[in-house]
Amino acid sequence: MSVEVIAIGTELLLGQIVNSNAAHIGERLAEAGLDHYRQSVVGDNEERMTAAILEASSRADAVIITGGLGPTKDDVTRQALAKAAGVSLVFDDEQAKRLRERWHRSGREMPESNLQQAERPEGAAFILNPKGTAPGIRIRIDRAEVFALPGVPAEMHWMLDNEVIPALAGEGSSVVKSRLLRSWGEPESAIGERLADLFDASANPTIAFLASGGEIKIRITAKAASIAEAETLIAPIEAEIRKRLGDRIFGSDDETVEVVVLDALAERGWTVGTAESATGGMVATRITSVPGASRAYRGSVVAYDTAVKESMLGVDSSLIAEHGVVSLPVAEAMAHGARRVLGADVVVAVTGSAGPDPLEQPLGTIVVAVATPEGMSSRSIRLPGDRERVRVFASTAALQWLRMSLQGVPWGSS
Repeated sequence: MSVEVIAIGTELLLGQIVNSNAAHIGERLAEAGLDHYRQSVVGDNEERMTAAILEASSRADAVIITGGLGPTKDDVTRQALAKAAGVSLVFDDEQAKRLRERWHRSGREMPESNLQQAERPEGAAFILNPKGTAPGIRIRIDRAEVFALPGVPAEMHWMLDNEVIPALAGEGSSVVKSRLLRSWGEPESAIGERLADLFDASANPTIAFLASGGEIKIRITAKAASIAEAETLIAPIEAEIRKRLGDRIFGSDDETVEVVVLDALAERGWTVGTAESATGGMVATRITSVPGASRAYRGSVVAYDTAVKESMLGVDSSLIAEHGVVSLPVAEAMAHGARRVLGADVVVAVTGSAGPDPLEQPLGTIVVAVATPEGMSSRSIRLPGDRERVRVFASTAALQWLRMSLQGVPWGSS
């Protein structure tokens, strides 16, 4: 069974909100083993919405639509569905009764405009919405079963998970399982070359690559009759990829570098802190985004200004005068100073020239130092891109070198 998704909303086209519904729908369709080939976004225009629905319904077995079911004049998904199906809108007295009762229970008076949520295309069925006032709609158009759901994520999620997916999954028997391998240390093109023969030779599982935030993710996806069978298909491909990439693979699935770092700290019983200049607290933010980080994380000194490096971290002014703030000696001094100030066993320090104007060194020059009870390691790298990309990549590099120091992996091996 093939499924297409249409998101309705001019605010999506204008970038005013992020279409988080798309990711949830894609994930749930994959889990259910349903083929999902296309997603599109259409503004709040009845004619364009109708055309999109007709196009999707002519080639997909099912279409999921989100948005445009509210009570205002720009909510015209009901009208577009009726026009695409070639039928009229009808008023449903039972749904109107449900709406009035819901508003009464809330202790509020229902605006008359909400009654348009009791309209449905002739021949369509309502999908009840326990999370809000807008019911979904289910109707057959051309070859497709069409499901229209509210755009509010909490409402859409419940209706998708409890009504739509069960209805669609009952018509198929397969599942889709993915394994995400996380790598660092080589560009996407180099990883692709190392795995090119596997990519070409394997149709099930399939292999895909994704560059994100300085890391390269390798996704292995298998389709089978059960999760266990899919995992059996994935296992030999995963083993071969791990063999070829070695220490470049640092985690899988939800094992982000932050999680791996905190796990390594827990194994040693060590605490960690951060000293940041160019990244302005981004490394600290990433570490503390992990639930339970407080068990190991001590704190951060964001020493953006040179005077703060000297006064807070004790970096000697003569060291800065001789080497500059974007240098290995200063990064190491920042790490030493932060260990003292924060009382942490381990500190990762970052300084650099992120731009847009160069600071002592060429744009993109980042210096990272990691101090542990076992010693100090430091390294300078040159990162590509604009200021924000350099800062993101720098935070990734800092966390990766922190991980490698904790795991005893040589810094030059990845």
